[in-house]
Amino acid sequence: MSSKVYFTKEISPEKVLELYKMLGCELEGNVAIKVHSGEKGNQNFLKPDMWKPVIDHVGGTVVECNTAYKGARHETKIHLETLRDHGWSKSFKVDLLDAEGPDLELDIPTGKQIKKNYVGKNIVNYDSMLVLSHFKGHPMGGFGGAIKQLSIGVASSYGKKYIHGVGDTANFWGSDHDSFLEAMADSAKSVVDYFSGKIAYINVMMNMSVDCDCCAKAEDPCIADIGILASLDPVAIDKACVDLVYNCNDKNKAHLIERIESRNGTLTIDAAEKLGIGSKEYELIVVD
Repeated sequence: MSSKVYFTKEISPEKVLELYKMLGCELEGNVAIKVHSGEKGNQNFLKPDMWKPVIDHVGGTVVECNTAYKGARHETKIHLETLRDHGWSKSFKVDLLDAEGPDLELDIPTGKQIKKNYVGKNIVNYDSMLVLSHFKGHPMGGFGGAIKQLSIGVASSYGKKYIHGVGDTANFWGSDHDSFLEAMADSAKSVVDYFSGKIAYINVMMNMSVDCDCCAKAEDPCIADIGILASLDPVAIDKACVDLVYNCNDKNKAHLIERIESRNGTLTIDAAEKLGIGSKEYELIVVD
């Protein structure tokens, strides 16, 4: 059965909200709104203004987690400063989920590579989640979208090391690559299961570098902006984004495609589908 993915070529804060409303979902209770805060020095991350209408409409709290590597987001104190400097805490309520320990351990009984995931303990304060993702390339994952936000994005600093290391935090940069990609799918499933599917997803395809927003020095975008997508299915929305990259007419798309293929990035989508998180079969509903 195919999932619905809404798509518009027009990129604006107002269109983000319009597509969210088309999903027809009412996120329950206290809503965690997952964003990428942007590493200090990164020029490509999506700023708070892009998300403001939909965040104001939902009325939730912007959430983030600390990173596993040194930078301007790896410890609570400096990450809070980055959230302020990048405008997040000036515009919204902000919660750093793993600001203090201990982490919350989520079980993944059907996980292929890992059987547990570690997330910031503050996640227990939320009833549902809105995942706001900047679709772009990634140095390790090949690309970053909704599934990466659910996995690495929601994991605590320790949890990120655990996923990267496929259970071995001491080897979080040296693990088997495909196993790491499948571990991302495993951890994403734990978050989907935690919220019992009460999650909505928006991906914005603009400022698409081959590098992630976690890079302090990222390459400039290599492909023209494509649009905004919204879905209740993280697998479908990421698959639709990848397909849009492959099918676009941009002569520079080969650089981003090479990044995706050289990292075997679509394995994460395949693994997530096998875990039952969503479907690669989708209906793209184009919105003017």
